[in-house]
Amino acid sequence: MADYGQFCSVARAHEAIGGRWTLLVVRELLCGSRRFNDIRRGIPRISRTMLSERLQALVQVGAVSRIEGEHGPEYVLTDAGRELMEIVGALGTWGQRWLPRQASAEDLELEPVLVDMQRRVRAKALPQDPLVVRFAIEGQRQPRFLLLKEGEISLCTQNPGFPEPLCIRTSLSALVAWWRGDVSFAEAQRMGLTVEGPRALAKAFPGWFERYLFAEVRPAAKE
Repeated sequence: MADYGQFCSVARAHEAIGGRWTLLVVRELLCGSRRFNDIRRGIPRISRTMLSERLQALVQVGAVSRIEGEHGPEYVLTDAGRELMEIVGALGTWGQRWLPRQASAEDLELEPVLVDMQRRVRAKALPQDPLVVRFAIEGQRQPRFLLLKEGEISLCTQNPGFPEPLCIRTSLSALVAWWRGDVSFAEAQRMGLTVEGPRALAKAFPGWFERYLFAEVRPAAKE
């Protein structure tokens, strides 16, 4: 861990949590991930070694506890770790307001978007019968599947055996632009996002989700 040699609490806190990936690990824990592989799904470009190091560092500073769960080690935020929610929230708001948003020009991964969609399903808005939504994303070799079932919302690499009435065909940039709040769903459709399937289900699809947590934060007005 870097040592700034300063008494200042800003410097000392940055020594503890300011390393590359650290706050993204905290973000995943705040979103409910507890197991190593679940945390990594939300941060696919972090190596297993780096994730292990970041989790150990968070345990050492008292922000995370490592416990033995039913299926192996789990990581949970302590009171100190949960207090980082304000920092993560402030960063999210600032980034959404002040950083340029042009999804088509960004180096994006599909997995974090679908993981976030899985987390933010509005269970009460879903149809009564279980169904699977197929995501066919341009440039992706394999489709992904989102199981929407009472008591279980799962992101899968194969259809787990339920009806598959809807297929989302889109570029990753159009999906991100809608999910992040850059554009409306209708605007994303004009960008090429299509929902194939029964009209009623296709129309209801956007309402099955609470969009990205910071989607309502508008960009700062340009001077």
